[in-house]
Amino acid sequence: MNFKFISINFEDEYFYQLKTFALVCCSYRIILISTHQIFIVNYQKQETYNLENQAELIEVYKKSLELLGEDANREGLEKTPERVAKAMQFMTQGYTMDASAIIKSAMFKEDISEMVIVKDIEVYSMCEHHLLPFFGKAHVAYIPNGYIVGLSKIARVVDVFARRLQVQERLTRQILDCFHENLQPQGVAVIIECKHLCMMMRGVQKQNSVTTTSAFTGVFENNSTRSELMKLLSAKLS
Repeated sequence: MNFKFISINFEDEYFYQLKTFALVCCSYRIILISTHQIFIVNYQKQETYNLENQAELIEVYKKSLELLGEDANREGLEKTPERVAKAMQFMTQGYTMDASAIIKSAMFKEDISEMVIVKDIEVYSMCEHHLLPFFGKAHVAYIPNGYIVGLSKIARVVDVFARRLQVQERLTRQILDCFHENLQPQGVAVIIECKHLCMMMRGVQKQNSVTTTSAFTGVFENNSTRSELMKLLSAKLS
């Protein structure tokens, strides 16, 4: 979440306008902290920025532009260090998120043992070797053992680990371990397919290569269960 402290005079007409705007947009909640301060929480974007770190990042990116031979003060680049700093903080916000808490917030007791699959979850992450994006899809499956988890939480957990500096192999295992440890199902399977710009834009420059990684626990280590999973993943909706 994005937290902002704002000092304000409650007699000021702009306070009423701000509160009205927030309620109409349904994007913010205003929490009273004191008689002269309000706390604005942005639920819609769910961004958390360390402003002190952001200021330092801006200076770092400004210096980087200069080292590359650019004029960091020219019109087209004047705001670039700030934009890049905010973008990097957004793309690495997973460090400030708790994947276990996300799962535990939506666990429901259900006496079922059928396979649950959420496939084609969009993945956007950053390669930690070159700080270039890799992107694609994740498929997460599990077989319950007394508890299920809200479907949206599965995608959120993927985002928590993807929004960090990553390698695809570790990302796959982190997602699997999180569900295995918190949900304690009969088995978990995670398959990720991604394209890496560090291979496409530089180095070997292979434009059509796709990297697939997988990890399995429990019953998914059995060939029959894994075959059923792969059949369901390849099936098309009618």
